[in-house]
Amino acid sequence: MIISIYIRPLVLEDAEVSYLWRNDPSVWTYTGFKPNRVITKEMELDWLRNNLNKPDQSRFAICVKELDTYVGNVQLLDFQGKSAELHLFIGNKLYWGKGIGFQATVLMLRYGFFERKLEVIYLKVHPANIAAISIYERAGFEITGKDDGNITMSISRDRFIEIEPLFKLIST
Repeated sequence: MIISIYIRPLVLEDAEVSYLWRNDPSVWTYTGFKPNRVITKEMELDWLRNNLNKPDQSRFAICVKELDTYVGNVQLLDFQGKSAELHLFIGNKLYWGKGIGFQATVLMLRYGFFERKLEVIYLKVHPANIAAISIYERAGFEITGKDDGNITMSISRDRFIEIEPLFKLIST
């Protein structure tokens, strides 16, 4: 069974759930974020207040359609000209390995290329995060090098437009 998702802009109320993910080290195994203290709901709310309206960022919640359940985040950060960096995580571990990361990646690529008019979207991924690398390659990203121990990958708007018809089953 395929689990269908949608993305929506993050809102302050998401802190009710997301602060719990911040305190689960297994969620952050392959990321640069390493919680070194307990993150409270209030701290998460403050962080969201300070980050949701930044013009060089677009932050979205990943939600399961059938249950209308918030399960992770996907975002484009550091907008510079016609490029931005993709970040993705599934915080609710019940949904790991269910195809949600791939769907969220495709939805965010559509948003970045068609709504924000980007020309390139890039990312950094830990070389041991084989599942993520597989997701990104399936979505059309290509390895472009290494940076600080991470693999760098990118996809151009033209490349995405070329392969996007393969993803028609993923609704917006």
